[in-house]
Amino acid sequence: MVDVILGLQWGDEGKGKIVDYFANNYDVIARFQGGPNAGHTLYVDGKKIVLHQIPSGIFHEDKTNLIGSGVVLDAITLKKECDDVAAMGVDYKKNLYISERTHLILPTHRAIDKASELSKGNEKIGSTLKGIGPAYMDKTGRNGLRVGNLLDKTFTTDYIKLRLKHQKILESLNFHEDISSWEEEFFEALDFLRQFKIVNGEYFINEKIQQGQRILAEGAQGSMLDVDFGTFPYVTSSNTISAGVCTGLGIAPQKIKEVFGVTKAYCTRVGSGPFPTELHDETGELIRKTGNEFGSTTGRPRRCGWIDLIALQFACMVNGVTQIIMTKADVLDGLKELNVCNSYKINGKIENYVPFQMNKVHIEPVYKNIDGWNTDITQMHMYDELTLQMKNYIDYINNFIKVPVKYISNGPGREQIIVA
Repeated sequence: MVDVILGLQWGDEGKGKIVDYFANNYDVIARFQGGPNAGHTLYVDGKKIVLHQIPSGIFHEDKTNLIGSGVVLDAITLKKECDDVAAMGVDYKKNLYISERTHLILPTHRAIDKASELSKGNEKIGSTLKGIGPAYMDKTGRNGLRVGNLLDKTFTTDYIKLRLKHQKILESLNFHEDISSWEEEFFEALDFLRQFKIVNGEYFINEKIQQGQRILAEGAQGSMLDVDFGTFPYVTSSNTISAGVCTGLGIAPQKIKEVFGVTKAYCTRVGSGPFPTELHDETGELIRKTGNEFGSTTGRPRRCGWIDLIALQFACMVNGVTQIIMTKADVLDGLKELNVCNSYKINGKIENYVPFQMNKVHIEPVYKNIDGWNTDITQMHMYDELTLQMKNYIDYINNFIKVPVKYISNGPGREQIIVA
């Protein structure tokens, strides 16, 4: 069967550590969507590493790791990432597979991304400028080049044809930067990519299922960034919810069993877009500093705020979440009082739903005040060790969402997870 781990907020929920923690229980860890705009941070033997495209099970020698067809792949980023993994003593070629249907991010995709974002001015969406959106546009426009095309003799010709099309778009956006150095690095990375085990991902993953192997599907970004159900237009370009597992890996819906949803004990967001519970005061700055809230991919400071149970309930609903994993609970250790958003006041009326377009209405969060635990929880190992105040916080979320918080991360270390 297939279990899923995905984010329930605007990304950056700490999914990398969680996948790494659960990886021992599975045979295959597979990425099903997104691209190098995702950064999953792990601490292995005390060393920090950020994985952007490689599945987070790569540090488990006996696990198979698959980059699925729903991903858009940057060969340059992958090469650098593999070098980092190899420096930590891991033979990535042994257990890393790439689906032949995975679309490639070209240098011109990155250029179009940058040119498009610059053209928006104050209405920019906060793109990471990694070429993700333009790559998905070529995918849906049936123009894209895929990993399997690397094995075709006509690849260079096909690349030139697509590049010429992209050049016209860049000219229309008044973008004239020289990207020749990007291309040189790109073709070097393609030679590196050809050395991998390129497989028919759909047959590959379904054969593993038929053999009785356990699959863990690893999501990138977060549910509120889903291209269909997120805070459009301030979203990513892929389906970040559990339904994306089926289209991104080529498996049937009935194969999915558990859906583990990851949420921080508070909220963060990088880039533009609505954020009802955002804090612009000293508390927000304290959370940012304590939680080291800076983007793992961009380094941008994250916007911080209280946990939003309306958005969280919505994310659990569209994903079919069966268990919640709460991360970074220790970041709130020093706060005597906490707020939990349990409804929205939209245009003066109390509502309990996520509106069609958050940025088109005025949302005022309605809060429930809860006592903070004001205790260092980083050295705790058992649920019974937690203070009554922290248990009350978790119980309130359980009762509101109707999905149990089963795991609580109380620090960055691999072992710092409490089972409720």
